[in-house]
Amino acid sequence: MEIREGLYYSKDHEWVRVEGNRAYVGITDYAQNSLGNIVYVELPTEGKELSKGDVLGVVESVKAASDIFSPISGTVVEVNHALADNPELINESPYENYIAVLSFGNTDELNELLSPAQYKELTKGE
Repeated sequence: MEIREGLYYSKDHEWVRVEGNRAYVGITDYAQNSLGNIVYVELPTEGKELSKGDVLGVVESVKAASDIFSPISGTVVEVNHALADNPELINESPYENYIAVLSFGNTDELNELLSPAQYKELTKGE
């Protein structure tokens, strides 16, 4: 299982990569591995306002469907349209294939997320 440095992680297995006031959000390698072959991704609507913990989208696999929760508050400014036709891209490269990009202003919420080391500890117990 890959856990990348330079990212923030949620207890719900989402990752966040920050570039300025934009946050790229996807699911972790651990999450995609647990789900198995991903067959569908429900993307959020651009312009949608999200609070931390709101449902950002849904990932469906041959095993189960799983909600994706927004790890921070923000506005959806971009979605990864490639996932609509090729949801398996998340299985192939979960950290390159983000689900959505949020514009955000509350950097304090980032401090509530897990570091790579903390996320590694979390997934050890699961």
